[in-house]
Amino acid sequence: MKNKKIVIGIIIVVLLVLAIIITIWSINKQNEEKIKQSLMDFIGEINEKNYEAMYQKVITSNMSQEDFITKNQNIYEGIDSSDIKIEISKIEKQNAEYQIDYHQKMYTAAGEVEFDNTVMIVKEDQEYKLKWSPSFIFPQLGDNQKVRISTIKAKRGDILDRNDKKLATDGFILSAGIVPGKLGENKEQNIAKIAESTGTSEEYIKQQLQASWVKEDTFVPIKKISQNNTTLEEALLQVPGVMINTEEGRVYSLGKEAGHLIGYVQDINAEELAENEGKGYNTHSVIGKSGLEKAYEETLRGIDGTEIYITDSNENKIGEIIKQDKKDGQDIKLTIDANLQTKLYEQMEKDKGFFVVMQPITGELLALVSTPTFDSNDFVVGMTTKQWEELNNNTDKPLYNRFVQKYCPGSTFKPITGAIGLTTGKINANEDYGYTGTSWQKDSSWGNYQVTTLTAYNGAKNLLNGMLHSDNIYFAQSALKIGADTLAENLNQLGFNEQIKFPLTLAKSQYASQNGDKIEGETKLADSGYGQGSVLVNPIHMASIYSAFANGGSMIKPYIEYDRSKADSNQRGEIFKSNVFSSEAANTIKEALIQVVENKEGTANDMKVSGTTIAGKTGTAELKTSSEDTESGTLCWFDCFTVNKPDGNDWLIVSMVENVQDNQDGGSHYLIKKIRTLF
Repeated sequence: MKNKKIVIGIIIVVLLVLAIIITIWSINKQNEEKIKQSLMDFIGEINEKNYEAMYQKVITSNMSQEDFITKNQNIYEGIDSSDIKIEISKIEKQNAEYQIDYHQKMYTAAGEVEFDNTVMIVKEDQEYKLKWSPSFIFPQLGDNQKVRISTIKAKRGDILDRNDKKLATDGFILSAGIVPGKLGENKEQNIAKIAESTGTSEEYIKQQLQASWVKEDTFVPIKKISQNNTTLEEALLQVPGVMINTEEGRVYSLGKEAGHLIGYVQDINAEELAENEGKGYNTHSVIGKSGLEKAYEETLRGIDGTEIYITDSNENKIGEIIKQDKKDGQDIKLTIDANLQTKLYEQMEKDKGFFVVMQPITGELLALVSTPTFDSNDFVVGMTTKQWEELNNNTDKPLYNRFVQKYCPGSTFKPITGAIGLTTGKINANEDYGYTGTSWQKDSSWGNYQVTTLTAYNGAKNLLNGMLHSDNIYFAQSALKIGADTLAENLNQLGFNEQIKFPLTLAKSQYASQNGDKIEGETKLADSGYGQGSVLVNPIHMASIYSAFANGGSMIKPYIEYDRSKADSNQRGEIFKSNVFSSEAANTIKEALIQVVENKEGTANDMKVSGTTIAGKTGTAELKTSSEDTESGTLCWFDCFTVNKPDGNDWLIVSMVENVQDNQDGGSHYLIKKIRTLF
């Protein structure tokens, strides 16, 4: 009995000891979790950039809240830190303190940094707090030392024309600013002059001059200007206190001449930075915003080199944290001829329209002009609100890139209708349709609707005469003979309703409403035959289609990135669509287009150039929504190509100008005058 009591007593003691041990273990475990959480919470506050909350969670040695906030903010934001994460490897109690060993990772402007570190946690006023020192930020950072970041600037790739002329390059722009101490006695008057010249407000200038860092001899930048803006530069230098310095910036040698084509770069914004996270961009990066600068961003962009390092109180470098070498961007060489681009811009400068020039054998695009336009340099140096509003609200739409859009082609579509009819055997080039007059309808089922043509002419109503005189009735009847299904099927084979692969996004050509694949009704089919109805064509696509007339029925793929092997060989380029027309049909249409220029009765006879054979087609597109519509304008087109030039340098030109209904030169002939200047 006595032994039994002893055993029971021992068991009770053991259970009590175990209970005490478990309780102590549980308390320690709870404390450990609280200690871990205190560190995790502190890291969370860093990621949120909540520096005041950080200060409430630390114990510092002789550092005020203001100094703590300033130091942490300058370092973490200065290096662009983000996504700080830690993994705790060990917690060890040392007297009344706890030592936490952990591994830290974070992203910076120079890439990902990771290191092992140790921090001490103490309990104060029932809270666990970090014993903070600069080494918490980086283990090697001591008191009175600083973290510095330097950028090793990478070069953005150049955009070159076919002759290596720099169309976009990293160069120098001007920075106009004020030295306050030299504004003179008429300070207010001089500020007003500067504001008027630069397009900035007097309030903005005064605000810049009142910044805390400004002294009497400080240069205070006010406005960036391009180096070729000599008029503004000279005007500003007449004002006392103005100084002009140079700084690095993107420079465009063809400002307005190639604005839509080349585009421009600007500082990256927050949304773009988020979209491109992990690709080496930072808050100081520039990025392509439009045109080829945007299309070739991945190739052109340079990735800046960045070094994060530690200095002593005398700014001597004493340690490196991370270094990322710079990576220069690659150049892009274009097939574009800068001289031709400039000449065509000068011809179209005062109009709303476009020029597309392509080598019909190789597919090289030699010029892409859209007017009105903008100067790419203006976006780099920065526009005032007034300048942007004037550009954005301009009814002529200078920000609208016309050569990537789609338009009603009018009579320039007739060669396509003819080629499809001949290829499918639905029409015979020599057949005389036998009608007379300038209006026609199939039968009374069309009601009051009539197909009209501009002029009556003698002779057979066949393909050649229909092309010579740009006869709407002939091609309306041809479309009816071809049939809606056959016409649609063959247009699809030409690339209609298809997204053509090109660095810039091109509008899809269409032949039916809403990019559909069905031509609704006989009258719509008849109208489609001469390029009206619902037919809309992209200019670059049109150049490829017309190349089939120069290549025996196959469409050449347009391209803009220079390929020396293709250029030197001058051989036929990459086929975009093979045998879309039979070789007989393509040659028949080509010969008819030559006669449109060579024959005195041809609508483009004024394009005839001695010593050069040119095939061409005029086109006028009525944009009226009804017979009573007097507001909608008229488009005029002229598409042409040279045939077998002795030097092998043939051109295919697709051109259009808007609102020519009141033009005294007569629609397409207005364009012909401009194109003749190239010959």
